[in-house]
Amino acid sequence: MSSTDAASRYPHLLSPLDLGHTTLRNRVVMGSMHTKLEDRHQDLPKLAAFFAERARGGVGLMVTGGYAPTWRGWLAPFGSRMTRESHAVAHRVVTDAVHEHNGKILLQVLHAGRYGYHPFTLGASAKKSPITPFRPRAMSARQVDRTATAFARAALLARRGGYDGVEIMGSEGYLINQFLAARTNDRTDAWGGSAAKRMRFPLEIVRRTRELVGDDFILQYRISLLDLVDNAQSWEETVDLAKQLQEAGVSIFNTGIGWHEARVPTIVTSVPRSAFSWVSGKLRAEVSVPVVASNRINRPEAAEQVLAAGDADLVSMARPLLADAEWVVKTEQRREREIITCIACNQACLDHTFKNQRATCMLNPRSGYETELRLLPTRTVKRVAVAGAGPAGLAAAIELAGRGHRVELFEADAEIGGQFRLAARIPGKEEFAHTLDYYRHMIELRGVTLRLGARASVEDLAGFDEVVVATGVAPRVPAIPGIEHPKVVTYQQVISGQAEAGERVAIIGAGGIGFDAAEFLLHDANEPLEEWMRRWGVTDPQTARGGLTTKVKITPRRTVHLLQRKETALGKGLGKTTGWVHRATLQDAGVEMLRGVEYQRIDDEGLHITVGGVARVLEVDTVLLCAGQTSVRDLATPLTERGVSVHVIGGADVAAELDAKRAIKQATELAARL
Repeated sequence: MSSTDAASRYPHLLSPLDLGHTTLRNRVVMGSMHTKLEDRHQDLPKLAAFFAERARGGVGLMVTGGYAPTWRGWLAPFGSRMTRESHAVAHRVVTDAVHEHNGKILLQVLHAGRYGYHPFTLGASAKKSPITPFRPRAMSARQVDRTATAFARAALLARRGGYDGVEIMGSEGYLINQFLAARTNDRTDAWGGSAAKRMRFPLEIVRRTRELVGDDFILQYRISLLDLVDNAQSWEETVDLAKQLQEAGVSIFNTGIGWHEARVPTIVTSVPRSAFSWVSGKLRAEVSVPVVASNRINRPEAAEQVLAAGDADLVSMARPLLADAEWVVKTEQRREREIITCIACNQACLDHTFKNQRATCMLNPRSGYETELRLLPTRTVKRVAVAGAGPAGLAAAIELAGRGHRVELFEADAEIGGQFRLAARIPGKEEFAHTLDYYRHMIELRGVTLRLGARASVEDLAGFDEVVVATGVAPRVPAIPGIEHPKVVTYQQVISGQAEAGERVAIIGAGGIGFDAAEFLLHDANEPLEEWMRRWGVTDPQTARGGLTTKVKITPRRTVHLLQRKETALGKGLGKTTGWVHRATLQDAGVEMLRGVEYQRIDDEGLHITVGGVARVLEVDTVLLCAGQTSVRDLATPLTERGVSVHVIGGADVAAELDAKRAIKQATELAARL
């Protein structure tokens, strides 16, 4: 397809944007994401490679992770900061790499305030954050004034470092947001006590920044449009702030949704696509500078729709461009089926960030490791068999074929996907189907021979140069008296549609699969945005401060009990940024969650258990087994005994709790080695 075809399909997304002193080549913004490569100067070459790939991939404008303007504004001890001339000079390696590919990049200036994870934090007031262990000291009036100047100085240093502009982080509950909301600002001096005084801090930052950097420098401000917390800004205050910031010199408004301490999900996979673009549209109607829509925009057609509807001038996609550095160029060349679509799982990006680990992508382990994990053309072509077409086998097959090997992929089922195919049937995880569409297309594009309905035998595989065993897992069946009872089914049977669960269900096992199974039993797939908003208590900010209102309880489809043997809290092993969402969803649906359960027997009455020494009978129609998995690896030993080179990956290697992140990473690293 030609670029003309793409432009006709995506006339808004692919059109340039004239900012006066410079022009963006399209409307795609890679929003800020802390990758962990920002914190040490010796990692800047890796960060340069990371952004260079996205610039080469056609992204119009990129924003770095947050850099503190003062040491007390650190996110973490000795974290990223832009406070010295030497910092600016060191960043030339990043900006030069981006400009070499005609990209543009902004440095995000972020003061963590009370969100800082260190004992030296400062805040608008001495109010402790619920998500960090440290209570901040209230800033003196002199400290506030000096910090506003420090923001401007950081922007000037960014200019000297070659950046095209800065993004001032004024949302997500960081320091500027803390000054703006009465929730965190109880000052009575010139920096608090009224809405106008609370706005003074960001206004001084922008005025001083524009004065220092001049007019030919992008000044993007990330403004909180929905705080989603109590005692937040009103919509009238937000609009007033935006208009004054525009007058003070803001070039672009980027959209911030929700504080980090908010109890409303804003970025996880269960949030409907483009869920918050409407509120960007509300701001766009009030200002005359470009507005960026953000959160859960991950496909070209979705981005084009947001722009065509007039809800924004640009779209921000951080994780989608983490998943695929060539997102834009694939869109321009009408190769949309080749895009690795972000499924908002957070497993390798934000979960890593909040655990102080380097961010990458579950579906693309090369992301963040561009200089370390390379898939170069092979010098020696081999015949490679891959047994099993779950996430591990699929990743191995397409990456091996991409390097030039001759690959045959064997799958016992009639469809590819394995456990991932089941995941796509879970309400809130419907977009996992995009991943399988991608693999189907890449199998065809890279010439992988796919054999469906073919359970590979030792004889089938013995003649290959290399064999990858990715045969996955089987549900573990616990030794409970009565486990053969007709009311007992596995999660695979129910989620695949082979078995129907009754109206009253006991789930044995409360790991990730147990939580997924519960959501499958309780809710319908493809929940409309309006229902999702009611269920989480999200409303128009003109109706309620911060866009937060009372949740509307949704009647669940079944009565569910979620049980585990362990004494630990249910869902403890779930993702750091997603686990609370799953727990809240089940609690709101009235799921009984029991820990420290001893299973006695299963019979016509139901499931007999003992909890804390007290016997109970759960009178259920269905007992659903989610009690873990066992590896299926029976091919490995006989093939090894025949002298075949065998590689066991994914669930076939380790079946602990299903882990697609580890499986795909293993597969990709194996493909790079063979």
